[in-house]
Amino acid sequence: MKDVLIIGAGAAGMTAALYALRNGKSVTIVEQNNIGGQIAESPRVENFPTIMQISGTDFADQLFEQITQRGAEFAFAKITRLTKKDGYFEAESEFENFQAKSVIIACGVEHRKLGLKNEENLIGHGISYCALCDGAFYAGEDVVLIGDANTALQYALLLSSYCKSVHVVTMFDKFFGDEVLVKALKNKDNIKVTHNAKLIELVGEEQLEGLVFEKTNGEKMSLKTKALFVAIGQIPNNKTFENLVDLSKDGYIICDENMATKTPGLFVAGDCRVKKVRQLTTACADGAIAATSASSFLQTI
Repeated sequence: MKDVLIIGAGAAGMTAALYALRNGKSVTIVEQNNIGGQIAESPRVENFPTIMQISGTDFADQLFEQITQRGAEFAFAKITRLTKKDGYFEAESEFENFQAKSVIIACGVEHRKLGLKNEENLIGHGISYCALCDGAFYAGEDVVLIGDANTALQYALLLSSYCKSVHVVTMFDKFFGDEVLVKALKNKDNIKVTHNAKLIELVGEEQLEGLVFEKTNGEKMSLKTKALFVAIGQIPNNKTFENLVDLSKDGYIICDENMATKTPGLFVAGDCRVKKVRQLTTACADGAIAATSASSFLQTI
């Protein structure tokens, strides 16, 4: 039985592992997909303190090496059930179960994707789901953004501050964000809006070159661009844990400032929790806090 089980090997989960290990705790970290989570998909990271530039993959690889050299055990598995009994946690997966005295959930979120041909290949090569992360790479360019809610509106305003132009396209005939953001967007001379259009084709094989939309009247609209920002929502993967945590209406885990959930010994870190800012730095901060809190909890049992 380990002191700490961490579910998710993104930036939050691996930072949590690092801090738990430095506190002298035994750690198992379990991941069902790829090491690094979303940051591993970023071609360049330029907003992490002290690092001028690094690829997301290199960042994740270095952090993984750091925790495994310190003794973290790692397993690829999908946790299907988490329970607490007799004072310890048991996480079940298809092939093996894991026991621990405390657990940190750091399973992240998935960006809602378009479902178009070649979309996966163009991620990091013109397609981005985070304007905060990647927008500055396209300063001075004509970019396109798809989305109609607050995140999309905020991204459009951010992009308009350094991009030549921002073409915002929505599937419906209006925005669903806050009126103050809608007004701010309409006051920007370099933001153009097209409603009632659906993206049907990505142009470009290895690098995004353009987009083809179909309007509700059947008319096709082609746009040349090097960058498409997709802001159509995120999907948290927290249903597995709803027996032990409280979830927001959007499915995010509710916790306090110490990353503690309603179940003693169960903590959360990163994008899967209720929070306003989802960035690499805030994920790492969450992981550090969660692991420190877990270490404090372990001293009480």
